Amino acid sequence: MEKLKIGVIGTGHLGKLHTKMFCEIANCELIGIYDSNTSQAETVGKEFDTKIFNNIDDLLTSVDAVSVAATTSAHYELVKKSLLNSKHVFVEKPITATITEAEEIVKLAEAKKLNLQVGHIERFNPALISLDKYILEPMFIQTDRLAQFNPRGTDVAVVLDLMIHDIDIILSLVNSNVKHVDASGVAVVSDTIDIANARLQFDNGAVANVTASRISQKKMRKMRIFQRDNYLSLDFITGVSEVFRLMPVDEKVDSTLISFGEIGVGDKKKRIVYEQPEIKEINALKYELELFVNSVLQKEKPKVSGEDGLRALKVAEIIMQKIEESLKLIK
Repeated sequence: MEKLKIGVIGTGHLGKLHTKMFCEIANCELIGIYDSNTSQAETVGKEFDTKIFNNIDDLLTSVDAVSVAATTSAHYELVKKSLLNSKHVFVEKPITATITEAEEIVKLAEAKKLNLQVGHIERFNPALISLDKYILEPMFIQTDRLAQFNPRGTDVAVVLDLMIHDIDIILSLVNSNVKHVDASGVAVVSDTIDIANARLQFDNGAVANVTASRISQKKMRKMRIFQRDNYLSLDFITGVSEVFRLMPVDEKVDSTLISFGEIGVGDKKKRIVYEQPEIKEINALKYELELFVNSVLQKEKPKVSGEDGLRALKVAEIIMQKIEESLKLIK
């Protein structure tokens, strides 16, 4: 079996998880890890019995690809250096701290014909994957991503820390360009925006209302999708999705469906049915890393490309600009 030689850059919370997953993925070989925080790297290296590199150059000469799980502010330099050394890159979200940085590394990856995948892990959440058999053509999306306060991640606004997950999913579902954005937010316990709400309007008429908070009492990660004849509810914490849809009264009802009666639609009647798609037993992080490894070995485009990461970042930047404008009006 051909194996991809890979290294992990950054051994914090996510870097440790990446290290663990790569030890379990059959068609890759974890060569080692690197972190400027040597004591942290030593702890992770000992736990997973992997080599600790004292400098990034030695790591890059020993691998085919790297996983960058450092802080967002370090993404640009680390990804650029890796690409310049002809290494395929998986980088955690957001792709970089600025659009200019993201545009440069996306172009660099394309020019050198290297895979650049961005770690938008919620694309691989069982709740979303379980909807693969459905045609999704959203006209209204409501998302709520609420988290209890955790100092980790507060170096960036909640828009880049949490909301960008839902921005990425929405952009992947709505096949249209963003036409207009309204947004508001406020810093509560950190120096950056801790709670934010945005309304995205698309050229095709679709609308998304997105809320993210990292100062909530309880966790919530839900998405509701409304489209013609369908209402879908996704819970990203439990991995469960629910589907309510209308179907012709004369169409045979599968045994997995629950009928909620009939409703008049114009001069016709339709049956309201409910179903809960089978929950996929998937470790989202391991799955996305497996797909990255496979994309490199099979010379295919990554599932979540650098272009996808850049697009999500651009919308996030617009949201943050709108928030800044709203805060100036208040002052």
